[in-house]
Amino acid sequence: MAETTGSGGPGTAAEPPAAAAPSIADPAPLGLAGFALTTFVLSCINANIVGVGTQSIVIGLALFYGGVVQLLAGMWEFKNRNTFGALAFSSYGGFWLSFAAILIFYKPTGNPADAETAIGLYLLAWAIFTCYMIVPSLRVSGAVAGVFVFLTATFILLAIGALNPSENATKIGGYLGIATAAIAWYASFAGVTNATWKRVVLPTWPAGTR
Repeated sequence: MAETTGSGGPGTAAEPPAAAAPSIADPAPLGLAGFALTTFVLSCINANIVGVGTQSIVIGLALFYGGVVQLLAGMWEFKNRNTFGALAFSSYGGFWLSFAAILIFYKPTGNPADAETAIGLYLLAWAIFTCYMIVPSLRVSGAVAGVFVFLTATFILLAIGALNPSENATKIGGYLGIATAAIAWYASFAGVTNATWKRVVLPTWPAGTR
């Protein structure tokens, strides 16, 4: 029998290379948690569960937990070579940072209707982005796909509420946002629980499973 050369030197049997351990922990549960909590608080305001006058409470969350933390999660997803996670978390981190900037700096002048139209256009653009992200999310898991489906509906209702001023559309969008936050929280909970227990404790219905 011919000798083979492996990592142990001449004459030793070749051994398959060990699987490389991930260089960093999965950032997805963190990014989902930051998204869920910030979305939940703002959606409670949009649904008129909490008075609209308290909207400024969202600024701190949007800047740090929804914004910076999600942006960091997106950068770590780049490190993990996860294109979907990198794009999603970086983009929604940018969304929350831009939303905080609007609350802080945007001082509309002129026709108030123009300001509503501008906000509606902003929300509609995010609805378009979120809608096309549904397609790749179907290859991630059912839980993540659920987040994008409900978030698309949320953005559409909020955009309608701003473009054609309608308190009812905004209120429904708020309740859809609460549902979106609940699904994102579940996906985060499942991710951290399954990773900690080293087995599937909470299902997320990954692509390809039955």
